[in-house]
Amino acid sequence: MAPKEIGFAVWLTGLPSSGKSVVAVELQRLLEERGVGVQILDSDELRERLTPHPTYTAEERKWFYDMIVFLAKILTGKGVNVLIAATGSLRGYRASARSQIGRFAEVHIDCPEEVCRRRDPKGLWQKAERGEIDGLPGAGSPYEKPLSPELRIDSSTMSIEEAAERIFRELCNNGFLYPPA
Repeated sequence: MAPKEIGFAVWLTGLPSSGKSVVAVELQRLLEERGVGVQILDSDELRERLTPHPTYTAEERKWFYDMIVFLAKILTGKGVNVLIAATGSLRGYRASARSQIGRFAEVHIDCPEEVCRRRDPKGLWQKAERGEIDGLPGAGSPYEKPLSPELRIDSSTMSIEEAAERIFRELCNNGFLYPPA
């Protein structure tokens, strides 16, 4: 029996409302259209199950991101490709994934704060402004931009489709995928 190929993980990181989840969904569609299976680990969906009443303390955040890395490591070890759509506000969270997952790429979904505030489908930036929530990365809690991601996507100027296509090409360039014939 031939050993199963190790899957890859791509962490899409950025400020809240920068477009991480929508880019992940489009990238999943693009990959599956090309016959590449992928599982999205979206922090919003995972948080509902893992921390249904989140406190967003430093300890809880560390535990939560450790759990995402743990799940991605298990899945990639079984040959499942993973897209992590999660702010991962501290570089250490993402560095942990890089050190534990053999085929890993970090994609910075870069977007100016003012654009994120305008997009804000969940109203998080407004809640932070009103003092209803604290600790929102970029507003009351630090967001540490990646120092050397494999790719930077400016989601304020690039369409969702263009972003997904650009990530796909980068995965091909880095040997994670074979380019279409």
